[in-house]
Amino acid sequence: MGITKGVAATGLLMAGLAMATLTVSAPDAAAAGKGGGTCLNKAASGTNTTVDGAKFQAWEAVLQATDWGMWSTFMASGAGIGVAPGYKVSNVKSSCAKGGIGYTCKIQATLCK
Repeated sequence: MGITKGVAATGLLMAGLAMATLTVSAPDAAAAGKGGGTCLNKAASGTNTTVDGAKFQAWEAVLQATDWGMWSTFMASGAGIGVAPGYKVSNVKSSCAKGGIGYTCKIQATLCK
């Protein structure tokens, strides 16, 4: 994932068979200049028995790496991929393949506050 640089971590996100890998990137000054705020490029991967589940796990990891409070608001709202309460989300890209316990999906996005 070309837009990311920084720290990587792996861990269980929720009980059950879901795993996620996270890549945290540095703030993106160019994107911040366009939107007037602080922007971050985030990427993560998730594994689940379904493609939808793997994408959701990956999106959760992106949100958790951005702002735990926002993630909890997202979970309570029942929103889907591409939504980050209080942030402008752009450049959402994903790819999935068979692997792990079923499917592994990678997702990346720019989130601006």
